[in-house]
Amino acid sequence: MSLAAGTPRFGRIALIGKLRSADIAASLRELSEFLEKRGCEVLLEKETAAEMGARGADYEALGKRCDLAIVIGGDGTMLAAARSLVRHHVPVTGVNQGRVGFMTDIGHRDMQGGIGAILDGKGSLEERTLLDAEIVRGGHAVLRTLALNEAVLGKGAEARLIEFELSLDGEYVYTLRADGMIVATPTGSTAYAMSAQGPILHPAVPALALVPLNPHTLSARPVSVSDRSVIDIKLLRAADARAHFDGFALTDMAEGDRLLLKRSADTARFVHPPGYNYFATLREKLRWSEVLDKDRA
Repeated sequence: MSLAAGTPRFGRIALIGKLRSADIAASLRELSEFLEKRGCEVLLEKETAAEMGARGADYEALGKRCDLAIVIGGDGTMLAAARSLVRHHVPVTGVNQGRVGFMTDIGHRDMQGGIGAILDGKGSLEERTLLDAEIVRGGHAVLRTLALNEAVLGKGAEARLIEFELSLDGEYVYTLRADGMIVATPTGSTAYAMSAQGPILHPAVPALALVPLNPHTLSARPVSVSDRSVIDIKLLRAADARAHFDGFALTDMAEGDRLLLKRSADTARFVHPPGYNYFATLREKLRWSEVLDKDRA
């Protein structure tokens, strides 16, 4: 969705970065000065500010006050920021200074031009699906959280398969022995799930990917299901099992525990610069459908 018509004014902007290098700190300072010259009020995220020797605000305060959040760094920092701001409906955009940079789609060299174009209303707003996740033990919820990329049930430190039962909307699907199961959103379909040979889902597709991890059978394959489904994974046998969500929330699971997953009523909001194209990003960042060199073919 284009921001040009009825463009919101991004008057207060949060800056977020993980200062792994002096380059990121320099970029944060450069961008802060650029935004202030554009008449924007700049707020630093608390941990970002602490690393720069400044004062900052936590995500709760940023969510209440800011119109836009800009992340400088990699996909992990972007993912953490988007999760933290989703309940406040604050849109997020990113400047890549990480490795892959699949979610942070403004190049460092194009930082001022890309951010300037967004401030001018020339960007586009995209909403992405999230999962509401709940772990139920003995009839009581022991954990509730969100997942933007994926929810994973997997074996823990012991190298033993776990056994679980999968149901959709109360209908039994199968029982499987495996290292675990990934349930990925379209956003997460290009992350851990892709490494496990799961399908790539375009962000506009209303689906979730169910990707078994090293199943002890030749017949279990990844499958895509409606994102309106309620997914119920019951842990039947495990010496050691854990669940994690986007690599952040982590909890041990016991036999009999159930992992319940459904599409969240909230969505993550991303702002892309002019010229953003999903398939171009796949080709550039993941070398998807790479054209072979004619001289080597």
